[in-house]
Amino acid sequence: MGSIIDGKAVSEKVRAEIKQGVSELFAAKGLRPGLAVVLVGEDPASQIYVRNKTKACEDVGIAGFQHSLPADTKAEDLIALVRKLNEDPQVHGILVQLPLPPALKGLDIATYIDPRKDVDGLHPLNIGNLVTGREGFRSCTPFGAMKLLESIGFELQGKHAVVVGRSNIVGKPMGMMLLEKNATVTYCHSRTPDLAAEVRRGDVVVAAVGVPELVKGSWLKPGAVVIDVGINRKADKKIVGDVEFASALQQAAYVTPVPGGVGPMTIAMLLWNTLSAARRFSESR
Repeated sequence: MGSIIDGKAVSEKVRAEIKQGVSELFAAKGLRPGLAVVLVGEDPASQIYVRNKTKACEDVGIAGFQHSLPADTKAEDLIALVRKLNEDPQVHGILVQLPLPPALKGLDIATYIDPRKDVDGLHPLNIGNLVTGREGFRSCTPFGAMKLLESIGFELQGKHAVVVGRSNIVGKPMGMMLLEKNATVTYCHSRTPDLAAEVRRGDVVVAAVGVPELVKGSWLKPGAVVIDVGINRKADKKIVGDVEFASALQQAAYVTPVPGGVGPMTIAMLLWNTLSAARRFSESR
């Protein structure tokens, strides 16, 4: 029987560090970190995410600036707002909540965000910094997953990590962060033959594909560590991850639950990145 990695508990420790850092920055420089969150449209899930992020900012002392735009907002108007926020000295981090409405499909809004304020880690420059091992903002969800691995004292060097999913937001940066820690990384996706066999090789398995309970416990190597990034609503409205949790817990050493695993860490690392952005800004003045 494996153990559950409590993402909520780990995120609370990270938030406590951030709150102290915010207080120290204000005491030393009179600077309060600021995060601007832009929401386009009225997607219910996005509205919940934005509310949670705004509340999290308040809890640690970060100034939150929320901008809500209608679903029919034109691309040039959204870009103009982002450019305005780029120039605002009170704003140290900018997050445009994804996904954007269908009318804005194809707009890569991250490319318009100042890389120094790209606390979501999605600007091509920050992705390039990750790939080349340079300092830069790391995408919040995989960054949070790495913190969870750190919290259990898991040594990645020499281990085989299997990432199921190849999105730009999670899968690809997740693999690069694991590589940074000297793991051997295998990417799997919808065209991978015999996915079960690939997963079975993993000392660490990160599931980020968006398919409810795709990864079965029987696929796992005994003693593996499983990070479940998925969050899916089934027909009965139950929230599940990309991993079959009960069977995975029988086979793995550690498993993250859904909800309560990676989710709280994503917001915590967004706050972490915002504090880091404010510190860099204070050093450049």
